[in-house]
Amino acid sequence: MSKERVKWGDRRDGKRVTAPGLQTVMTALFPKRTESEVYLHDTLDATELLKYLAKKNEGREDGKMTIFHCVITCLAKMLYERPTMNRFIQGYRIYERNEISLSFVAKRRFADGTEESLMYLITNPEETVNDISARIIGDVREMRKSEHSTGGIDELLDKFAALPRPLLASSIRVIRWLDFWGKNPKFLTDGDPNYSSILVSNLGSIKCPSVYHHLNNYGTNSIMVTIGTLHKEEILMDDGHKEIRDVVDIGATLDERIGDGFYFARSLKLVRYIFEHPELLERPLGEPSGFDYQ
Repeated sequence: MSKERVKWGDRRDGKRVTAPGLQTVMTALFPKRTESEVYLHDTLDATELLKYLAKKNEGREDGKMTIFHCVITCLAKMLYERPTMNRFIQGYRIYERNEISLSFVAKRRFADGTEESLMYLITNPEETVNDISARIIGDVREMRKSEHSTGGIDELLDKFAALPRPLLASSIRVIRWLDFWGKNPKFLTDGDPNYSSILVSNLGSIKCPSVYHHLNNYGTNSIMVTIGTLHKEEILMDDGHKEIRDVVDIGATLDERIGDGFYFARSLKLVRYIFEHPELLERPLGEPSGFDYQ
């Protein structure tokens, strides 16, 4: 993203933008993100993606590329091509982020009672799916070396959780006030999924279907995406015949104040197109997909 000089009204994490009157007024009429949620659902054809992954992972014993890595890359590519999707509302104002970031939660072990860790990925336009996959694998592997949080946002949350209840409540009130004005210090926001472009939940990894997950009023996150399990489904193909295909469901919850339904729908179509043409994932994130929006 551009590193333009900070102007009056900008925040450290985003530049203030103008929007149509209706959108601007909605930031005051509906000041809370949780009362401005809209929901999108789609079933993505993963047949070609699975073929692509089979070739990519041929001969690999570990460090294999997964559907999740491809979804993260696909969403990042969509944000580069559809910048309005990278906006957020805070303090009754509309901002466009300076960075494109994706976050997710990873369990240290797949067992009841084990801790979860918050993972945060800031992308750059030169990266491809190979870079994103390697970074996710490396970050998760490093995180799982310990049974407990070893730093970053996880350790900060542990410290807040240890505060006496009155002090915790007072601290949260101050943090929310700073959040409204965009003045939260970097040590509170860096690595926090609530400040990412898209927060992704890979429910398919725990054999669960996709759901609609709520947004949070705290932070700046405007999009929450969940990924369901891979399964087979009968699909009506373009030429009219039916075929059993490998598919995966995704659910998305968005802050409707950042854009309009037409823009959201086209962005979802782009995600579907990239998913069904996995060779596009080999191109830099900042390179246009060539998708025909007509």
